Amino acid sequence: MDTTAEFVPTGVAGLDDVLLGGYQRGGFYLIQGDPGSGKTTVALQYARSRVAAGEPCLYITLTESNRDLLNAARSHDWSLDGIEFCDLTKSAANLAGEPESSIFHPSETELGETTQAIFAAVDRSRPQHVVFDGLSEMRLLSGNPLIYRRQLLALKEYFAQRQATGLLLDDRSSAFGDVQPESLVGGNIVLERTLPQYGRARRRLYVTKVRGSYFREGYHDYEILQGGVVVYPRLVAAEHHDKFRHKVFSSGVANLDAMLAGGLNNGSTALLLGPAGVGKSTIAMQFAVTAMKAGHKAAVYMFDEILPTLIERVEKLCFSKDGGLQAFLDEGLLHAQQVDPAEMSPGAFTYEVRRAVEAGAQLIIIDSLNGYLNAMPEERYLTTHLHELFSYLNQKGVLTLMVVAQHGMLAGAGSLADADVSYLADTVLMLRYFEADAEIRQAISIFKKRTGAHERTLRELKISSTGIGIGEPLRGFRGIMTGVPQYQGSVKVIPYSSGEPGHES
Repeated sequence: MDTTAEFVPTGVAGLDDVLLGGYQRGGFYLIQGDPGSGKTTVALQYARSRVAAGEPCLYITLTESNRDLLNAARSHDWSLDGIEFCDLTKSAANLAGEPESSIFHPSETELGETTQAIFAAVDRSRPQHVVFDGLSEMRLLSGNPLIYRRQLLALKEYFAQRQATGLLLDDRSSAFGDVQPESLVGGNIVLERTLPQYGRARRRLYVTKVRGSYFREGYHDYEILQGGVVVYPRLVAAEHHDKFRHKVFSSGVANLDAMLAGGLNNGSTALLLGPAGVGKSTIAMQFAVTAMKAGHKAAVYMFDEILPTLIERVEKLCFSKDGGLQAFLDEGLLHAQQVDPAEMSPGAFTYEVRRAVEAGAQLIIIDSLNGYLNAMPEERYLTTHLHELFSYLNQKGVLTLMVVAQHGMLAGAGSLADADVSYLADTVLMLRYFEADAEIRQAISIFKKRTGAHERTLRELKISSTGIGIGEPLRGFRGIMTGVPQYQGSVKVIPYSSGEPGHES
């Protein structure tokens, strides 16, 4: 007896990955979800993909008429040609004041008629795939759990005898009673739709069972877009172990490279930590610009600013590049994307990052983690989510730069109010403000570096229209890290190395 399962593509981007292949041919699947969760869209995508593959498909509907299905298809610019429909929705005559009078329960009359109509449609079209949209209607017609259970078993056996793959849709609008349909089907997929306090609806699905096959457990985000449902499978970093050549990304600033003993290693994560406006994003983009000048691709995801602002702010770092940052965008070396945390789910963001890596990006910037935190519906899972994402990027040989704005302008106390992710980073660059001679200045230090040696000194940081300057170690100060430094030496003008060789300010 051949026990090897043959899988049928679902037609839904990402769902085959969740099911580790798709639906089993000849299987009996249940898709549950509240109204508006996308069940009909998932079913239509499956039917269209099977018809496109040359396999006949029958769509039986008890809840939505053919007109409703055509309207749904029109919203996605789809054609439903080739799909055979069996519309068993009730006539509107009852709504016009002509109710049917009967002393019998619907299970004794209408249920039998409906079942015979379903069997007749299947016998007539001989489909390889059947979509049954109306499980809640059948539950109401059945009247009691025993009849309902027997009706489901009859459908399952009928489809199995004809070797047809069955897809049942249930909107969970009425109580199940004592019968749980999950126990009668071979596979069960649940679609959920929730409304956060602010922003668009968040949708996610999970699979409870698939007989005879493995699947990806847990929640998976999905969206209903123009063109259908797109599923974003949960990222499992352990599945993405790649071999890569080790290299060091230089910042292009001599003294900063000296502090890092050459630069930042690929396959690692660096955290840039400091109060607002201290220069974290500029330092991160300095690494990106230097990498792109060497021919490496980079991607930056902005939660806190718009693309024109980024281009204007980084112009001073592109000294020898005609066209500045826009030229890198035009050449395809840079992918810059503005992320709206109220509109994009965490799963969708992870999917975008993975697409950039698959397109060749070797340096990823997340600016900032504070905005990314706002995209998470439940902050207590942020650390676990980031751990998987960073592990994936590290195993792909990507250098990840994560910007975190601390609370407070001067002292910058605390790493982040709700989540301390500094332990996830291999390297931590800490930036601080300090005051000297009635002037606000900036300092930079390397808090840790797991991948090699680093300086333990603090150096002054200057960002001007000519670029980034890093001074010599601040030997004349004490208490800079506390935000209340004590000045012990005399003021000296010291040279600063910038991104351009031979430049001093």
